[in-house]
Amino acid sequence: MKKKILIVLGVILLIVVAVFAYFIIDDMQQEGKLKDELVEINNLASAETIDMDKINEALNRTTTKGDYAVLEQAYKQYLKDSFNNSLEIASLLSDERITQITTAENYIADGPEFTETKAYIADTKQSLEDCKNKYYEFFTDEKAMSYVNDKNLDSYYIDFYKNELAFDLEEAGEDKTVENAINDIIAILDASEDVIDFLIENGNNWQIVDNSIVFNSEELSQQYDELINSLPIYQA
Repeated sequence: MKKKILIVLGVILLIVVAVFAYFIIDDMQQEGKLKDELVEINNLASAETIDMDKINEALNRTTTKGDYAVLEQAYKQYLKDSFNNSLEIASLLSDERITQITTAENYIADGPEFTETKAYIADTKQSLEDCKNKYYEFFTDEKAMSYVNDKNLDSYYIDFYKNELAFDLEEAGEDKTVENAINDIIAILDASEDVIDFLIENGNNWQIVDNSIVFNSEELSQQYDELINSLPIYQA
């Protein structure tokens, strides 16, 4: 009887060990899948020619399961939000209307009050400032961790997310390329607004003739030329 009990206990022990080993191996496989998935996304995002369709396809799929799937979905949502903000920045920076503010076409369409132009400048500057702040917020631990803090995950997975996924954020956030690009556009908008304010203030003293602005005094014409020449896009 004692021998049978030992045999039964041995079998149970083997089953427990086998089950435990299965979960350990499966856990390692899921972790490996997640790392491979993120390497692929990083390669897509850093490619010379970015294919947003492939990036979106990768961000919208889930390749793992269990708690790793929760991590994967959380981190991919973090990347989605970051990418979307970057795309909004790119759209704002490449808006052709920025370079059309001080054109005769705009003067005719919106002058001499320039209500729409003033609103556009204000809205665009505010959007750029908001996007700039959001951009650098994504490089903070607080922002990155906010995507998993409410997922009720074991500390192991939280630490894995922090150490393997949301890593080197501070170093990445030190790159000022985006900030400088945004500030350059804001400087153009500020200088363009100075021109528009000048035209509003002197609304009765100018007109468009043959697609060129003409003032009723040489003094105003010179002041206008100085404002135009001070635009950053005309600076060497």
